[in-house]
Amino acid sequence: MASNFEISSPRSQGSLVTVLSIDGGGVRGIIPGIILAFLESKLQELDGEEARLADYFDVIAGTSTGGLVTTMLTAPNKSNRPMYSAKDIKDFYLKQSPKIFPQNGLSEDSNGNTRSFNLIDGGLAANNPTLLAMNIVSKNIFLERQDYFPINPVEYSKFLVLSVGTGSAKAEENYNAKDAAKWGVLRWLYNNGGTPIIDIYSQASADMVDIMTCILFKTLHSENNYLRIQDDTLMGSTSSVDISTTENLEELVKIGENLIEKNVSRVNIETGIYEPVKGGGTNEEALIHFAHLLSKERKRRINGTKMAAAA
Repeated sequence: MASNFEISSPRSQGSLVTVLSIDGGGVRGIIPGIILAFLESKLQELDGEEARLADYFDVIAGTSTGGLVTTMLTAPNKSNRPMYSAKDIKDFYLKQSPKIFPQNGLSEDSNGNTRSFNLIDGGLAANNPTLLAMNIVSKNIFLERQDYFPINPVEYSKFLVLSVGTGSAKAEENYNAKDAAKWGVLRWLYNNGGTPIIDIYSQASADMVDIMTCILFKTLHSENNYLRIQDDTLMGSTSSVDISTTENLEELVKIGENLIEKNVSRVNIETGIYEPVKGGGTNEEALIHFAHLLSKERKRRINGTKMAAAA
């Protein structure tokens, strides 16, 4: 179902904690796929063709997929709680990750062993797992301090965080309180082509995490250490999580490619709308800058390890 990615050189020899966070979004995961393929290509230009994202990030967090699982355990596990770690299910195949609704949790690993995991989509707990990933790192720093360079668990100014969204529907005033007060269960699930209750769970929670992370890094005067790439203008089929027609998939690829060329944006903490950052350049420039920072950090760790071994 997921893999725990570990950086190839000891974190204790570095000076940054690196985090990659990927939102949930079904087929819209193509969008961050395009973004991350671009980043990896820049890392390969810097460090050789063998470079891969897993070699540069201490934590890769993704809703339902990736290095940090955020699926929800349901009955008969009798806990109804989020599962934040891939420790118990790291050997299961990615294709067995839970989708939007509950599914059979009987899973088989690469060795043919089976275990019962009754899971539903992790977006109900953390559709944007950025803060969750940062908290997990802080916990590990606290519990396994020797594995890191000297740093306090909440010293986020030493964090380098890339958060990639899967896009969200263009903000439109489709509903109002007067109409919503008359809705029954069905209209909360589906209304005029939209899915109000799903949008509330996924978009609102993801945006709140982004707002809180922005405030956190701004308070620490480290805004440039946090890069959020998101498109909040999706319309029609592209805003769906499960329309997998060839036409829609190709359109999502184009959206990802165009997003690279757009200006760096940050969420306005007052309005919740993404706005271009003055003097922030394009996402392409920001990703290239991140690639250089990640490359330097990895080389710093490798050199530090060699020096420690030679001493």
